[in-house]
This record gives sequence, structure tokens and C-alpha cells, in this order.
Amino acid sequence: MMMRRKFIQGIACGVGAAEAAASAHRIVTYKIEGFSCVTCAVGLDAMLKDQKGIIRCKSSYANRTSVIEYNPDLINEQQIKAFIQELGFTACSQ
Repeated sequence: MMMRRKFIQGIACGVGAAEAAASAHRIVTYKIEGFSCVTCAVGLDAMLKDQKGIIRCKSSYANRTSVIEYNPDLINEQQIKAFIQELGFTACSQ
């Protein structure tokens, strides 16, 4: 009985919907070619975060990588890579 009550409370509060939405997100890591300084990585993050469907990203100049969490219903990997290319970098799948 107690478990059922918690379940119903969770649904009423939207917990189930939030978890379902989070599970639909994907995370991809790209090797980035073209970084020449830390500002490149910071700038890439800022530009990516403005794109519809990008939830979060963390680029590293030292590792030459970018970890991107995105909603595949709004943007796909091909679009992400194309956008990165427009900014002057190359994204390679790891």
C-alpha cells in the first residue's frame, strides 16, 4: 500500500514524466579538431547551448573533446556535427 501511494504521488508531481524525458536524451562524445586555445572550447559550448535540442555540453581544450547531451527528437548527430563544422571545427566520433 505504501509503495502504491508513493508511486501515485510521484506521478501526480510529474516525476515519471521527467524521468521519461531524461531517458530519451542521448549523450555523445566527439574528438574535436581545430581547438587552438581554451577560449575555443568555451566558445563552442556557448554556441552549442544556444541550439535547439542541446541540453548540455562540456568541451575540453586539454582533451580535445566535447561531450554533448541532446534530445534526438529535436536535433540529430549529423546536425550537431554540421553546426560544429560551421564554427570552424571538426567533430569525429570516438
